[in-house]
Amino acid sequence: MDYGDPARGALTHLPTLTPAPMNPTAEPRLHHVQCLHGRGLHRMAWWEWGDPANDRVLVCVHGLTRQGRDFDTLARALMPHYRVVCPDVVGRGHSDWLDDPMGYGVPTYVADMVTLLARLQARTVHWVGTSMGGLIGMGVAALRGSPIRRLVLNDVGPVIEPAFLARLGTYLGVPVTWPDEQAAAEAMRALAVGFGPHTPEQWLALTRPQLRPTDDGRALRPHYDPGIAVPVRAATPQMAAFGQAAMWAAYDAIACPTLLIRGRDSDLLSERTAEEMTQRGPKASLVQFDGVGHAPTLVADDQVAAVSRFLLQSDAAPRSGPAAAAHPPDAA
Repeated sequence: MDYGDPARGALTHLPTLTPAPMNPTAEPRLHHVQCLHGRGLHRMAWWEWGDPANDRVLVCVHGLTRQGRDFDTLARALMPHYRVVCPDVVGRGHSDWLDDPMGYGVPTYVADMVTLLARLQARTVHWVGTSMGGLIGMGVAALRGSPIRRLVLNDVGPVIEPAFLARLGTYLGVPVTWPDEQAAAEAMRALAVGFGPHTPEQWLALTRPQLRPTDDGRALRPHYDPGIAVPVRAATPQMAAFGQAAMWAAYDAIACPTLLIRGRDSDLLSERTAEEMTQRGPKASLVQFDGVGHAPTLVADDQVAAVSRFLLQSDAAPRSGPAAAAHPPDAA
């Protein structure tokens, strides 16, 4: 699969697609699924776009402090082709919070997604994962018999750069409130300069689902459980090294076609790691976007086009080798 010059983020030698008309007023349906954790059950919320009877299923999973409505623009663009499912990972959005914050981690999230896929009765799926959602996608795609047939990793890989972790530590789980939406949007914009340029309307649309009223109703707070910061802050260098090795092992086990998206100014995914990901495992195709860091929001037209073209093209040829037995040709 040739995407032209990755250094320019070019999208050449791709099949010409006739884009379906986007319905700007379309809204998703909210559902919940019961999932198992170490101390009992929790409910995970998921947003559904498009025809629920469509057997072409696209799962879009958000980043660490985000929620499923981050994908509204991409979902509206792809709902004519897919049943689009965007979960709120546990501890975020409309999902339950865990009693034990040490449960917030990729193994829990992967198990929850397997439960969701069973609920969807999806024989095969395509997957878009931003940051943490990409790590979850890698975990699911690496499983023998995984239903994932195409995988998009948005600005994430097995190696998380120290600069990102240092920046994350300045705000993750820190108590904060805002008097109104506009104040919240401005504060979040300052923290998310890596998201790249957005119109005021686009930024408010990304901000609103991030907010919840405080208990007294007088202010707004972040939507997520502050406890998601606990395992991040508890991580030791040894734990980080083990996690990195485990994620490389998962990446190397992936057999499906994979697209890696990178913001050229990303402080999470280094150019070196991205290049290595094109040389091993599924040998991802790499597209980079100028003027963006961590992470592309998949709102800009060129970002939506990159994802859409990759997902909607047909496989040129079936893969061969031992891993192919666990991943039969794309039936989605």
